[in-house]
Amino acid sequence: MDHSTNHTGDAHGHDHRPVGPGASWSMAVKATLHCLTGCAVGEILGMVIGTALLWGNVPTMALAIALAFVFGYSFTLFAVLRSGLGPRSAVKVALAADTVSIAVMEAVDNGIIALVPGAMDAHLSDGLFWGALLGGFGVAFLVTTPLNKWMIGRGKGHAVVHGLH
Repeated sequence: MDHSTNHTGDAHGHDHRPVGPGASWSMAVKATLHCLTGCAVGEILGMVIGTALLWGNVPTMALAIALAFVFGYSFTLFAVLRSGLGPRSAVKVALAADTVSIAVMEAVDNGIIALVPGAMDAHLSDGLFWGALLGGFGVAFLVTTPLNKWMIGRGKGHAVVHGLH
């Protein structure tokens, strides 16, 4: 019998069981803020690049959304790699942890930007641009937090990452 691991942990003492149905709001808020940070960095960078290159609304928004996913995944990926997981497994964990959260956040945020009159044509120096963007992030946070709580409580989403801490 191998005594280097137990039923729930690995050789390093990490517990890999999914988080149970009692997932806390605090845990959900932390997971959502983590996701929101990556999304915000990517989205703002995409808007700045698209605007600087004089791109239209659609390619700028596409770049912003793509970068939101890249940064959202990368924040989780780097944290998971630091826990000692190999690159292939780390990518799988990042995809499992963040895909739904980022997709919902981006749909809500960009939907709000698209619905605010004039926001799509506002420039980076306009308060309307920043108000719509930040307001969209705020609403996306409020929508995504309960979703993350539900997923974590079922051992999905960021629960996968919590098993590596």
